[in-house]
Amino acid sequence: MDSSHVWETKDKCDLKHLKIKAMDQTGTIELSVVVLCYQSGDLIRKFVSQLRSEIISLNIPFELILVANYDIGVVDETPMIAKEIAKEITECVVIAKSKEGKMGWDMRSGIMAAKGNYIAVIDGDGQMPVSDIKAVYEIISTGGFDIVKTFRAKRYDGLYRAVLSYVYNMLFKFLFHPEFPTKDINSKPKIITRDSILKMKLKSNDWFTDAEIMIEANRLKLRICEVATVFYKNERRPSFVRPVVILEFVYNLLKYRFKSL
Repeated sequence: MDSSHVWETKDKCDLKHLKIKAMDQTGTIELSVVVLCYQSGDLIRKFVSQLRSEIISLNIPFELILVANYDIGVVDETPMIAKEIAKEITECVVIAKSKEGKMGWDMRSGIMAAKGNYIAVIDGDGQMPVSDIKAVYEIISTGGFDIVKTFRAKRYDGLYRAVLSYVYNMLFKFLFHPEFPTKDINSKPKIITRDSILKMKLKSNDWFTDAEIMIEANRLKLRICEVATVFYKNERRPSFVRPVVILEFVYNLLKYRFKSL
């Protein structure tokens, strides 16, 4: 890529029934990393710098897709900062649109724009080490897996979040597959082969997209690997996972489970 660019629109982007039809380019790009930047603010500068350094050490063609979607009427400097980064870093693509959904809508916006043979997704808030991207790429590119993801072996975000995560993961395994090879459904980064993501039918616009990816992986009988990571506390802002989100998780789990019967 010889110049930075911004992928931005004010029109409605219909992702309701997305099956990644836009992803038909063949890859001169080896790795696309979708960075979820929602309300990350100035923190994203350091995060992108560290992430880029890690990927450069792999010596592969790559792109960084900064998803800086925003809520209308809410003060958020993230889109502006992401565009400034893209002017300085040629590997950056920016998606900055008014939000029509939650985290899942952001994630699918980034995935749809990705051109890489491997597509990774990571949160841009710094709660996970950027070195995880290098680790999951090296495993998926040499180990014969379709998905490689992390699980949060050590957590510093508090007992409340840890207990919620444990209960949610146990419920997922109970409803879908007791032997399903994953310890932590929502953990990122996740890295997926392009062929695998093309086969997935991702529809969720909310916080359920991580689980939806794993449900699709189970349906498609994909080869999955998990590696341990550390999850740090976000000192800059409280978690976006509110009690209503927990109810949303449970509702979606039940809906997907009984739909598949």
